Amino acid sequence: MESASKSVAGMQAYAEELRATFMRLRDEGAEIHARAKALQVTEKSHDGLVSVTVGSRGELVRLDLDPRIFRRPDSRHLADTIVETAGRAGERVRERITEIFAPLIPQDQIKAHMDGDVDGIFDLLAGETGDTR
Repeated sequence: MESASKSVAGMQAYAEELRATFMRLRDEGAEIHARAKALQVTEKSHDGLVSVTVGSRGELVRLDLDPRIFRRPDSRHLADTIVETAGRAGERVRERITEIFAPLIPQDQIKAHMDGDVDGIFDLLAGETGDTR
């Protein structure tokens, strides 16, 4: 019986936390969403010859190649450099999105959502409600 009352108390506390978060989302959500949606991150390759800009979802927005890159025509190296630089830019944009939403959503939750980690999301929710199944 004590376990059930702990579970109910945990769920009630989590419901109150959700209500408070919803109220903050209502008040601050539009501004935070606009900041996140407008986010762009630029990353340069280690040699400085490739510059990649990605948008808030990691999509390629701009690619700049320094003309000096064509002095060493190596298409495989160029492709690898672009992919590696775009990957670093994508990681930075994910970090920035997490920071932007941090006032409203705990980092582990936003990361689980961005990763599409459904099991992780349910585990986090179960932990919040006191469900130990």
